[in-house]
Amino acid sequence: MAKLAKKRRGMLLVLSSPSGAGKTTITRTLVAQDRALKLSVSVTTRPQRPGEIEGRHYYFTTKEKFDAMIAKGELLEHAAVFGNWYGTPRAPVVEALEAGTDIIGDVDWQGTQQLKQTFRDDLVAVFILPPNMTELKRRLEVRAQDTREVVQARMAESSEELSHWAEYDYVIVNEDIEQAVHEVRMILEVERKRRSRQPWLAEFVNRLRGQT
Repeated sequence: MAKLAKKRRGMLLVLSSPSGAGKTTITRTLVAQDRALKLSVSVTTRPQRPGEIEGRHYYFTTKEKFDAMIAKGELLEHAAVFGNWYGTPRAPVVEALEAGTDIIGDVDWQGTQQLKQTFRDDLVAVFILPPNMTELKRRLEVRAQDTREVVQARMAESSEELSHWAEYDYVIVNEDIEQAVHEVRMILEVERKRRSRQPWLAEFVNRLRGQT
């Protein structure tokens, strides 16, 4: 009897949160720990920050080129965040899912809603909450990536972002980053076992029944 190929379909795991709640840190920690997990690298029009690497952290582009990608259907989702545009390239995600590879990315609530329209069966959406707003502000200030004005703008926007928590499959309160990473990893492992992602099971069960 020929050996059964146990190939499954990949999933798209997206993390959303207000700025500073930890979605990017969790995402990149999981990718570093799990060789079977691929990072979805977003394209953005915002300026490249010190230490960021093209193609690893983001694909940096101009607004004109970004608009051209939208027109060509090359982005699965796109949204404006604090004056800059962000989007998820289509090709790498589609290729990963079809190859049975899991792909993870941090996407805002607007982008997640767009992804649901195309990848509802493949999408697993996780919302990351801060323990409190004082801690959220502290994290934004400590990372020193933005001016005081931008930090204030992000804090003002956080209430709107938080209002979308109920649209997600899972919600985690990030009080401790190691625990939050562990909790998202558990979600990942459970979702990998979902029946719909293991199309080989039907044939496997039929073979088992044939052995009785």
